[in-house]
Amino acid sequence: MKTNLFPAIRLTAITLVFFAGVYTIIIWGVAQLAPNHGNGEVITQNGKKYYTNVGQTFTEDKYFNSRPSAVDYNSAGSGGSNKGPSNPEYLQTVQARIDTFLVHNPEVKKQDIPVELVTASGSGLDPDISPKAALVQLKRIAKTRNLSEKNVEELIEKNTEAPLLGLLGPAKVNVLKLNMALDQSK
Repeated sequence: MKTNLFPAIRLTAITLVFFAGVYTIIIWGVAQLAPNHGNGEVITQNGKKYYTNVGQTFTEDKYFNSRPSAVDYNSAGSGGSNKGPSNPEYLQTVQARIDTFLVHNPEVKKQDIPVELVTASGSGLDPDISPKAALVQLKRIAKTRNLSEKNVEELIEKNTEAPLLGLLGPAKVNVLKLNMALDQSK
């Protein structure tokens, strides 16, 4: 028993020290080299701080809709709904989101709604949507704000981030940045 117990205790202690101390300090040190020292991108507007790496809720018709959140955009409780695509309650939630979207965007057909506008992400805090999800909301935004569709489309293009290194991941639009750009375009 001693031949197994003491090495297991020693390995546990070494692992605990490494992952709770050494690894944490290394990751913290690398984060200090990043812009904003690993705190994400912070935008201050009208004296209020906004974090661009956390999804925000926008419900007014004059703003682009964010991806729905299963945790009501609470960054302290990140998580998905854990309901599968065959769960009746989940299907009702998605259908309600589709119906709401169609009421606010009557010119859009149901089959043209991008999936990320009616389903929550795994974290429930996704701050980005696809360019297609932004473009499908273009007519509503232009009409509500009395802007030309071309101007709104240009704002979407300016706020579209290309894939990392041109290869990794899809193009994306940060909804908070886009809505702030809309407010400044008046």
